[in-house]
Amino acid sequence: MTVTGPAWEHPWEYPWEYVWEYDGYRPAEERLRESLCTLGNGYFATRGALPECVADDVHYPGTYAAGCYNRLTSEVAGRRVENEDMVNLPNWLPLRFRPAGGDWFTPDTVPVTEHHQVLHLDPGLLERRTRYPVGPDATLLVRQVRLVHLADPHLAALRTEFTAEGHTVELDVEAALDGRVTNSGVARYRDLEGRHLSRIEAGTGAPGTVWLRCRTRTSDISVGLAARLTAGVPVTHANEAHRAVQRLRLSLPPGRTATVDKTVALHTSRDPAIGDPLRAAVDRADAAPGFDELRETHHATWEQLWRRTALDVPGEAGSILRLHLFHVLQTLSPHTADLDVGVPARGLHGEAYRGHVFWDELFVLPYLNLHLPEVSRALLRYRHRRLDAACHAARDLGRGGALYPWQSGSDGREETQQLHLNPRSGHWLPDHSRLQHHVGSAVAYNVWQYCEATGDIEFLHGEGAEVLLQIARFWGQSATWDDHLGRYRIRGVVGPDEYHDAYPGAARPGLDDNAYTNVTAAWVLTRALELLHGLPEPRRRELTELTGLGEDEPGRWTEVSRRLHVPFHDGVISQFDGYGDLAELDWPGYRRRYDDIRRLDRILEAEGDTVNRYKASKQADVLMLGYLFSPLELRRLFAQLGYHLDEHVWLATVDHYLHRTSHGSTLSGLVHGWILARARRSDAWTFVQEALRGDIADLQGGTTGEGIHLGAMAGTLDLVQRGLTGLETRSGGLGLDPVPLPELSSYGFGIRYRGHWGVRLRLRSGLLEIAVPDSGRSPIDLRLHDRVVPVGPGETARLVLPE
Repeated sequence: MTVTGPAWEHPWEYPWEYVWEYDGYRPAEERLRESLCTLGNGYFATRGALPECVADDVHYPGTYAAGCYNRLTSEVAGRRVENEDMVNLPNWLPLRFRPAGGDWFTPDTVPVTEHHQVLHLDPGLLERRTRYPVGPDATLLVRQVRLVHLADPHLAALRTEFTAEGHTVELDVEAALDGRVTNSGVARYRDLEGRHLSRIEAGTGAPGTVWLRCRTRTSDISVGLAARLTAGVPVTHANEAHRAVQRLRLSLPPGRTATVDKTVALHTSRDPAIGDPLRAAVDRADAAPGFDELRETHHATWEQLWRRTALDVPGEAGSILRLHLFHVLQTLSPHTADLDVGVPARGLHGEAYRGHVFWDELFVLPYLNLHLPEVSRALLRYRHRRLDAACHAARDLGRGGALYPWQSGSDGREETQQLHLNPRSGHWLPDHSRLQHHVGSAVAYNVWQYCEATGDIEFLHGEGAEVLLQIARFWGQSATWDDHLGRYRIRGVVGPDEYHDAYPGAARPGLDDNAYTNVTAAWVLTRALELLHGLPEPRRRELTELTGLGEDEPGRWTEVSRRLHVPFHDGVISQFDGYGDLAELDWPGYRRRYDDIRRLDRILEAEGDTVNRYKASKQADVLMLGYLFSPLELRRLFAQLGYHLDEHVWLATVDHYLHRTSHGSTLSGLVHGWILARARRSDAWTFVQEALRGDIADLQGGTTGEGIHLGAMAGTLDLVQRGLTGLETRSGGLGLDPVPLPELSSYGFGIRYRGHWGVRLRLRSGLLEIAVPDSGRSPIDLRLHDRVVPVGPGETARLVLPE
C-alpha cells in the first residue's frame, strides 16, 4: 500500500515523504516484496530480502552489478544450450541472530508477532521492524535500515538495532559475506547451469573487517567484497568455506538497545581506475564513514537526483509513478554514464530474462533524454560499441549493414535462447524471437530522439551516424522487390506481438511484411537519408569510406522507403501479410475456461494447438506505430509509402486489435493506454491503470518477483511527460498537443532541453504553464497547435488550451 506521510515514530523517520509499506509477514508475497524493495545506485543493486534468511522457496537474496555477465553451457532436452546470465554476486546481506545457544531466528521458523517493512523513496532507504517472541514472557524487537549508497556507488550499509522487551536476552549475532550463491531465482531456468562463481576465497583485513573474493567462471571477472562490522563489543572472525564470517554476543537488558552497523564495499575488475578489486574493496570499506554520515550523504544525493527528474502527479497515481521513477533511477543513475552497459529489461532486480538487454530502451530513453541525457548517451554508446557485432550478424544473413540482436549481454552477440520452457505443459519449445529484427529500428529511433532532445550534434554526426546508417543499410538490403505487388517486401521476421512466429503449418519460422517492421524501416531509411544529406562534406566522405557505402545505396534507400508493402485487410492495417486469413479465436470461451489468458500462447500449446492459427496478439504490434509517432507523422509516413491513413482507418485498426489482444506483456497496457488517450479517451484509464499496477499488483502472475519490468515503469513516466502532453522535441522548439484525461488532469514536471536546465511545465484546468529558468541561452519556441510562443530565460508563459 502506498501512503504519503510518516510511517511511525523512530529515529530514521523522514516526515512527509513518499513511502511504500508492507504490513505483516506473508511468505507467498515475499518474492514480490523483495523485487519492489530492491535498493540500487546504477552500479549495483540488492534485492529487499531479509538479512537473516537464505535463498529458498520463499526468499531470494540477490545482488547484481550492471554489465556483469557470465556464459555457461547446459544440457536441455538432449541438446547443449549456451546461455549468458547477469551474475548473482556474493550475498553481502547476511546478518542472523538467536538467543545464546538457541536456533537462528527467521520469520519462517519463529512466528513473529509484528512485521512491518517500509521503502522510503525520497531518501532511498529500506526499513523493517520485526518482533520475535523469546520464551513465554519476552520479545526481541529488531529494527533495520539499509542503503545502497547513491553518492559512492561501491558502498552499501545495514544498521540493525536489537531491543529486548520483558527480560534480559543474551543474543548471538553472526554477519557474513556469502559466496555460496547461484543463479536460481527463476523457477523455469532451474534446469540450466547456474553456478557462475569460482575460486572463492575469504579472509580477514583490519580489525572488524573481513573480505571475500571470487571470479566468474568463463568471463573471468574478478569480484572483491569487504565488510566492516561495528557493534561496540568484541567481534570475532571465523572464515569458512566460501564465507567470511563475523560473530559477536550482545547482552540486552530490558528496554536497552544495541546497534550493529555493517558497511560493505564492492568492486569488480570491470571498474576503471583500480588495480586489484579486492584491495580496492578493503580500502574503501576501511575508509568509509560511519552509518549516520553515509545516510546523510546518500540522502543529499537522492535529493539532487529527485530535483533533476521531478514529476509531480497527485493522488495514488502519483505515488505509483514515484515508485516507478525510483526503480528506473536505481537501475540507470548518473553512475551509469561511466559504465559500458545497456538497459536490462528487468532492471537490476532479479534474474528473469537473464539480465539481458532487449528493446526496452525504446520506452526508457525518452524520459531520460529530458532529465539525464548523459545517461542516455552512455546507453547509446553501449549499442555503438557493439556495432561491429551487429554488422557481423548481418553478414551471416548475407546482408550489409547492422542487425542488432533481440537479446544482448556483454559483447553484442545474439543472446536469445534457442529453447524456452512452457511451465503449463512442461515442454521445451523452439524460440524464434531472435527474428525480431525491428530491434534495429528501435536503436535508430533512440539515436534520433536523443539528438532531437539534446541538440547533441557531435554524437549525431559521430557514433550516432555510424549506427543509424548501418541500420539503414540492413533494411535497404533486406527489402526484396515483388513484381506481382509492385512493391518491396521484408520477409521472414517476427513483430512485437511475439505470439506469431510462423504461418500455420509452415516448416520454417518467420512472417512476411510485418506492418510495424516495414513502417519503422521506412522511417529509418528516411532519417538516414536526411542525416546523410545534412552531414558536413568531410564527415560524409569519412563515413562513406568507413562503411564502404556504395554510390547507388542512397538512391535505393529512397526507393525502398517509398515502396515498402504495408498489408491491409477489411479496412484495417494487417499485422502481417496473411493475417486476415487467420481464424478468429473463441475469446469468451477461453475467458470462461481459464482465470487468466494473458499467456494465451502457453494455454494453446498445452492444448496441442498453436496461437499461430488465430487473430490473437500478446501485446501491441501494429498499434506500436501510434506509440512511436504522432498522428501527423504517422499519416505522413503512410502517405510517403503511397497509402492513405485517415482517422477512420486508424480508429478501426485500434478497435480491431484491441479486441484481439491478451495483454501478455506489461508493455501492452502502457501502449494501449497511450493510444486510447487520443483515440478513445473513455477507455484509456483502464489501460493506464493496468500499466501503473502491472508490477505492484504482479498482474502477470508471479513475474515481478523475478525482477521489475523496467520498460513499463519508465513508459508510465513518459506517458505523463510526452503521451498526455503530446510533447515533441524539435530543433525549432518544443511541440505540445495536450489531451485531457480526467483521471490525470493536473500534473507537472521539469525537463532539461538543449542546455536549458529545469524547464518547468504544468497542466491543470485547461491551462498550460511553462517556466524557463534564467540563463544566457536563447528563448524556447513553444509550438501549440497554430501558435508559436517564444519563452525566454527567466520568463513564464501561461496559455489557455483549446477545448
